Amino acid sequence: MGEKLIVSGRNIEGLYPHVDVWGFGIPLYLFIGGLAAGILIFAAFFYLKGKANEMPVTVKISTIIPPIIIVLGLLFLIGDLHHKMYFWRLMTTFEVKSPMSWGAWILVIVLILSILWPFTFLKEMREFFVQNNRKRWVKWVSWLENLVEKIGFIKKIVDYSVKKRKYIAILLIIFGIALGIYTGILLSAFNARPLWNNSVLGLLFLTSGVSTGAAAIMWLSNNHEEKQLFSKIDLGLIGIELLLIFLMFLGMNWGSDAQQKAAEMFLGGEFTAIFWGIFVMLGLITPGFLEALELKGYKVPIAVPAFLILFGGLLFRVIMVVAGQISTFTF
Repeated sequence: MGEKLIVSGRNIEGLYPHVDVWGFGIPLYLFIGGLAAGILIFAAFFYLKGKANEMPVTVKISTIIPPIIIVLGLLFLIGDLHHKMYFWRLMTTFEVKSPMSWGAWILVIVLILSILWPFTFLKEMREFFVQNNRKRWVKWVSWLENLVEKIGFIKKIVDYSVKKRKYIAILLIIFGIALGIYTGILLSAFNARPLWNNSVLGLLFLTSGVSTGAAAIMWLSNNHEEKQLFSKIDLGLIGIELLLIFLMFLGMNWGSDAQQKAAEMFLGGEFTAIFWGIFVMLGLITPGFLEALELKGYKVPIAVPAFLILFGGLLFRVIMVVAGQISTFTF
C-alpha cells in the first residue's frame, strides 16, 4: 500500500485556528493614515475655496500634524515587518497588483506633499502664533524660517512651492483620498478573511478618516465659526459612516456562509458589546448628539466630542484588524 503525505495549513503556527500576525501597530498605522488624510483634504479644499485667511487653523496650522504622524505611522509599519532592514525595497519597485506597493508609494507622496504644504505658510503661521501669544511656537517657526533662508536649495523649493500652491492643493486632495481609501483596501484585498473581503471597507475607512480629521481641526480651532462649520461637517460624516456600517453588515448577511459567520461576531458574538456599545454608541452617536446640542446653542466643551471621535476612529480599526484575523473560511 502506498503512502500519502498530506500537508495542511493547519500546522502553520500563527495561521490556525486563526491568523495572529498583526499587533497594535497596524491599526495605529491605519488610524494615523486616515487622520492625516482627513486633515490634508480639508486644508487643501478650503484653500482652493479661498478660505485660507478666514480659516487659518484648517488651512495652515493643523497641517503641522500630518507629516509628524505619517512618519510615526511609517515607523509602526516598519516595526511590524519581519525583515525590518529591507523596508526600503518597497520604494525600488512598483507592483501594480500589490496593495502594499500602492500604499507605500501613496504614503511617501503624501508625506512629501504634507511637508511642503506647511512650509509654504511659515510666515502666516508665525503671525498667527504671535497674535495668539504662543511664544514657544513662534520660536520654533522662526527657527524654521531662518533655516530655510540659510539653506539655498531648500529656499528654492519652498519659493517654488508657494508659487505652485494651487497645484499642491489639488494633489493633496487626490492623494489624500487615495490614502484614506487605501487604509481600507489594504484589508479588503485579503480575500481569505471574510470580514475584510468587503467592497464597503475602503469607503468606510475613508469616511472615518475624514471624520477624525474634522474632529482634530474642530478641537484645535480657536474660531467659533470654524468650530461650528466642522461640527456640521462631522455630523454629516457620522451619518454617512453609520449608513456604511449598516450596508457592510447587510452585505455580509446576504453573502456566503463564511461572511455570515463573520457578521455573527458583531451580532451576538464576542465583538458585539465593544463594537456597538463602545465604538458606535460612544465613538459615533454620543459625539454626534453632543455636536447637535452645540449647534443648537447649548454649551458643550468641543474637546469632548472631538476626543470621542478620535478614540472611536482608533478603536474601530483595532476591532476590524483583530476580528478580521479571527474570521476565516471553513474547509
